[in-house]
This record gives sequence, C-alpha cells and structure tokens, in this order.
Amino acid sequence: MANPGYGKRSAPGQLTRTNHDFAHLPPREAAIAAYVDRLPDGAEISVKTLAKHLPYGQCALRTALNNLQRAGHLRRGREHLADSGSQLWITRTWFTRTARDDDWWAAFTRGDVPEEEPPERARPTRSRAHILLAALGRTAPALSLSQADCAQLAPLVDEWFARGVTEEAVLRALTAGLPTPVHSPAALVRRRLTDKLPPEPLPRPPLRVLECAKCGVPGRPEALPDGICGACRGERAPDHNNAPLDASAVHARAAEIRAAISLRRHERTPA
Repeated sequence: MANPGYGKRSAPGQLTRTNHDFAHLPPREAAIAAYVDRLPDGAEISVKTLAKHLPYGQCALRTALNNLQRAGHLRRGREHLADSGSQLWITRTWFTRTARDDDWWAAFTRGDVPEEEPPERARPTRSRAHILLAALGRTAPALSLSQADCAQLAPLVDEWFARGVTEEAVLRALTAGLPTPVHSPAALVRRRLTDKLPPEPLPRPPLRVLECAKCGVPGRPEALPDGICGACRGERAPDHNNAPLDASAVHARAAEIRAAISLRRHERTPA
C-alpha cells in the first residue's frame, strides 16, 4: 500500500467486472490492467513497485502504463479535496476498467461526473441521533424525552447531521430560549427540529488537474489528449515573439545591458 492519501484511485461509474474487460488490449497491457484493476484503492502502482510483483521490467511497465493511459484506462494528476483544511495538492493515479475518452476525463476533472456512494455501514443499535436525544435532559431537564419520543424524533436529527450540522449546534437549536414551563418536551423538540432545519449545503467538488504522463507538466484536459502534452507529442509551440524590434528599441536595450555590466564591474572593484 502507498502512503495514506496516495496510490491507486478507482474512477467512478465503472461497469461490472467481467473476463473480457481488457480483451481489446495487447496481452502485456491486458495482464497489467487486470492486475491493477484487482488492487484495492490506495495500493502503490508505481513502475518500481509493480516490477516487484509482475514479470516485467520497469521500462516495459512504464510503456504499458502509458499505453493504458492512451487507451483511456488511466490518468495521472493532482487533487485538492474541498473543505480539507489543507493547501496541499495530493498526487493521484486514477484507474478505470471501463475505458474513457478525453471528454469523460475532462468532465471528471471538472467534477461533473457523479462520485459513487460509499457502502452503508452497519448502523449501531442506538444511532447517533438517538443518543443525542436520550441525553438531552442532562443539558436541559425540561426536555427529558422517553424512549418512544427518541425513536420518533431521531430521523429528524439525522436530517440535521446529513446537512453537516454538529451535535453542539443541534443542542443549541433545541435548548436556547426555552419557554417556562415546557408543557410538551417532545412537541417542542419536533417543532424546533422542523422549523430550524438548515438548508442543504451546495456540493463542492474536489479540485483536480491532469498531468502529462511523460514530462509531468500540468495542463487543461483539452491540452492533454491521451494524457500527453503537445511538447511531448512533438508539436511546436506557437511563437508569439517573432515580431522584429525597431532600431531604437535595439539601441535602448543594448544601452541597458552595457549599464548593467558597468555597474557590476564597479561593485566588484575594491574600495
């Protein structure tokens, strides 16, 4: 496994695994793709590590991974997770058994491809919402609830949690400014959980940028077809500075250079 936060990352929306997922690839690339496909997320898939487990050298593996990238199964880049509290960009290697074209990878980079929902974990016997409600009477004795009240009100608290609200914020919303006396604790809690429910937060996709597989330079997806930049494909960059200078500009620039040289010589001369 790679260091936490690095290694293989599975792209979303892949088709169910079959025995023919990589039949369109050459035998070497198909074997490597099938091996990487079965590795868990976070597994180290550098050529150095793969060479320790596969019957191919690092040079052959590097070529094969570039071919997998060209075929749409792999992309390399960086990602900054929204709301992570860090300014660091994490190096990513995204893999998909379902081949994707450049347009799909561009949409994925923009965050326009929906992420897969994580598998639901087994819910505890008493949910987080139920525990908060059961302990509510310790903070505000006037809001002591029965077991039945907690079971009925827990789904309303779950909705607050789903919108990113902390337990402390829920408690403040339920206990601030209580009337005296509280005739029906359950009815008051239900009313506050309903009336004060905050709006759903807008989703913030992670920031992503793709990199050239050969030189590692970052670029926009449309500038990296098949994951390779124009310079590495042998394309010549447009020359925007080919306009000739007039004589006065040349003389002025030469004078600046001579003055800079003279100043440096003067600074090196001992007093």
